[in-house]
Amino acid sequence: MLDRYARGFFTALFRPLVRTLARAGATPNLVTVLGSVGAAVSAVALYSWGQLFWGTVAITLFIFSDMIDGQLARYLDQQAEAGHGRARSSADRALGNFLDSSLDRLVDFAIFGTLAFWWFTGGGRPMFGTAALALMAAGGLVSYVRAKAEALGFDASVGFVERSERLVVVLILTGFTGLGLNSWWWFGGVVAVCVGSVVTIGQRITKVVSQARAGHEPAQTRR
Repeated sequence: MLDRYARGFFTALFRPLVRTLARAGATPNLVTVLGSVGAAVSAVALYSWGQLFWGTVAITLFIFSDMIDGQLARYLDQQAEAGHGRARSSADRALGNFLDSSLDRLVDFAIFGTLAFWWFTGGGRPMFGTAALALMAAGGLVSYVRAKAEALGFDASVGFVERSERLVVVLILTGFTGLGLNSWWWFGGVVAVCVGSVVTIGQRITKVVSQARAGHEPAQTRR
C-alpha cells in the first residue's frame, strides 16, 4: 500500500543517484545484492547486540536499494529504447526478479530473527521475541501466498499490510526504542502489524478462491 503512494516521491528523490549509478556501469542486480547483504549484515551485527538505533539507521540506508534497483532497471530500459545502451535480456530480467524476491526474504528473516534473538537474550523480554518470530512467519506467508498465486496465474495483488508497511513500522519503533522509547510501544506495534499481516493473508487467499470459483483457469493448466 505504501509503495503505491510513495513511489513518485522516492522516484524523484533517487533520480540523480540512479543516473550516477547508470553512468558508473552498475547493474540493478548488483544494487540488489549489495543492498540486501548490507541490510542483513547490519541486522546481525547490530540488532543482535542490542544496538537498536544504529542498527535501524544502517538497515534503512541499505534497504533503500530495494527502491533504487527497480528505478535503475527502468532507467536503463528507457536508455536502451532511446538507443543509448544495450537492452537487458529476458533472462537478466528474470534473474533480477528472482534475486529481488529471494533476497527480500533474507533481509526480513535477518531483521526479525535478530530482533527476536535480542529480546530472548540481552533484551530480557521473551514475549517480545515471540512477537518478532510470529511477525517473521506471518510476513513470510504474506509474500509466499502472493508468489504462489501469481505463479499459478491468479491475481493476489491485494493486502492491508505488505512488506513496506511491516518494515516501516518495525524499523521506526525499533529505532525509537533504541533512543529510549518505552519498549511496550514496540511490542504493541509489532502485534498490530502481525494481525494486519494475518488479515492480508486472508484477503489474498479469499481473492484467489473467488477467482477459482469464477472459473479462472490458472496458467499452470493452460495448453
